[in-house]
Amino acid sequence: MRLVAGVDSSTQSCKVVVRDLETGALVRSGRASHPDGTEVDPGAWWQALQAAVFEAGGLADVEAISVAGQQHGMVVLDAEGRVIRDALLWNDTRSAEAAEDLISEVGATAYAQRVGVVPVASFTATKLRWLRDAEPAHASRVAAVALPHDWLTWRLRGYGPTDESELGPVLEDLTTDRSDASGTAYWSAASGSYDLDLFERAFGRPGREAGTAGDPAAVVLPRVLGPADAAGRTPSGALVGPGAGDNAGAALGLGAADGDVIVSIGTSGTVFAVTDSPVGDESGAVAGFADASGLSLPLVATLNAARVLSSIASLLSVDHDGLAGLALEAEPGAAGIVLVPYFEGERTPNLPDATASVHGLTIASTTPANLARAAIEGMLCGLAAGLDAVRAVGVSEKRILLIGGAALNPAVATIAAQVFDAPVVVPAPGEYVADGAAVQAGWALTGTRPRWPVSLNAELSPDYRPVIREQYRTATA
Repeated sequence: MRLVAGVDSSTQSCKVVVRDLETGALVRSGRASHPDGTEVDPGAWWQALQAAVFEAGGLADVEAISVAGQQHGMVVLDAEGRVIRDALLWNDTRSAEAAEDLISEVGATAYAQRVGVVPVASFTATKLRWLRDAEPAHASRVAAVALPHDWLTWRLRGYGPTDESELGPVLEDLTTDRSDASGTAYWSAASGSYDLDLFERAFGRPGREAGTAGDPAAVVLPRVLGPADAAGRTPSGALVGPGAGDNAGAALGLGAADGDVIVSIGTSGTVFAVTDSPVGDESGAVAGFADASGLSLPLVATLNAARVLSSIASLLSVDHDGLAGLALEAEPGAAGIVLVPYFEGERTPNLPDATASVHGLTIASTTPANLARAAIEGMLCGLAAGLDAVRAVGVSEKRILLIGGAALNPAVATIAAQVFDAPVVVPAPGEYVADGAAVQAGWALTGTRPRWPVSLNAELSPDYRPVIREQYRTATA
């Protein structure tokens, strides 16, 4: 049996799966938690990766490994390969003003045409502009900029500060992949290259791709690998794949094909699809990312997803099963109650300073059951608006694949069939981001993309209830 491993280094935790290369059968797995917060010491990710690998039985018999991770996070390194400051994560909104400044300087249309995205606080470019303006002493030390999966891939290959690694701080060996690079707002999926003018516009200093000629004082940006390229090897000899952003990893793990729209409900909510052609949406609603297979991944992201349910469950003094039970007691539309779930501000629509609100309360309607249903309906309506947005740029769905921890909640699945006006299926529970990374590892190892089966947990009967979306549109108008 030949074994490959995949890593999902998400916001909340690190998961490792070890799979049989031929069949995709899960052989073993491991998991370790990440710290909370919107800025995190990347060293915590490295420790969690090592712990998860240990729990998964190590890598001694694994031929190849690849790392998928949370997108956009800014990891800045000095010339000695040391992390200069804690990484700013995708959900850190302090760079919202920087995003507005970049759009005013370059233009939303120009950004969409040049790199397929319009800056929001999540993207790396805006975090670099914030660093330049808010922490100039730190900015002056930056020798390289990496994304979370880039940095972990580099460390996994034995690089890092001299006193922490086997190979030392060789910044020229930093690598990334198309999917994660496309979330920086200075790399173009259409051209397949960095837009160095936009990088310099964001950070105020020139950059260059690792391994290329140019100003030796320029900031090093990771070399962008193709879907089947190898980043290198671990010190023990395992091949290391290119890695990916988490959503692209999930699409690869699910084997997403034309007509599949994936709705993922985790810390963030995402709606995305695999398409042949790059997308540029000057409204900024749809990000024109690349996928991990050489195609495109138009994506809409919301900041408020599963934690909405946790907040309301806590308010009602129930667990998630209790919330589901309450929600299913109420009628569709929650007797007119609408929860607009902008607890953490919002990315789509771009409202970083927004707060959540409840509409339509009456003495009669204010019951635990209606509040529970309104929470689930509100979260799903935000994602349904994302489906509308990807449709507007040419995506045509045949079915919706509902994934993420919250998708296993029976009320979420039932209500999803009432909110989305398209067939909804729920794949069997799995670590699809890590699975996608394992597919990458096998692809880099053999040159052929593995095609592993994905089973479905549920196929929901269409039950569209227009009142839910109509109420939500009114509340958010």
